[in-house]
Amino acid sequence: MTIRPMQAADIAPIVAWMLQIPLWQRYGFTAERGARLFNRAFAQGDLLRVADLADVPACGFCRVVLNGAFARSPYLQLIGVHPDHAGLGIGAALLTAAEEAVRPNHRELFLLASDFNTGAQRFYQRQGYQHIGTIPGYVLPDVDEYLFWKRLSTPAES
Repeated sequence: MTIRPMQAADIAPIVAWMLQIPLWQRYGFTAERGARLFNRAFAQGDLLRVADLADVPACGFCRVVLNGAFARSPYLQLIGVHPDHAGLGIGAALLTAAEEAVRPNHRELFLLASDFNTGAQRFYQRQGYQHIGTIPGYVLPDVDEYLFWKRLSTPAES
């Protein structure tokens, strides 16, 4: 597996498989919204990473808004793995890559997970994230978003 910076050519294939995932469907994800989202991320200088398997390009991705949490801390806005390649460690590799990329300048990383997405909640907790709060109806009126936080060790603390 290779983790690399996202390129504009990755947008269309990633958006195509995201459209198949019930989680993204529940949040009203469309091809147009996906293209806008990723193009805006490029324009803003967000951290965008892609996972490639030897024979499968762009089978996972993540987006970190560098000062997206409280205008101070990195916020993992999106992470996803193609459903045909789930369970291979792609999500963990992407999350580790995101943490390593922000660690030189930031001491923490924040993210949200939907109340119904128990698999994601368990995944983040296994990766050392703590559930520190709940935001009722933040994105969708019938879904609570769980706020997760992880303190990253700085080079001096390692």
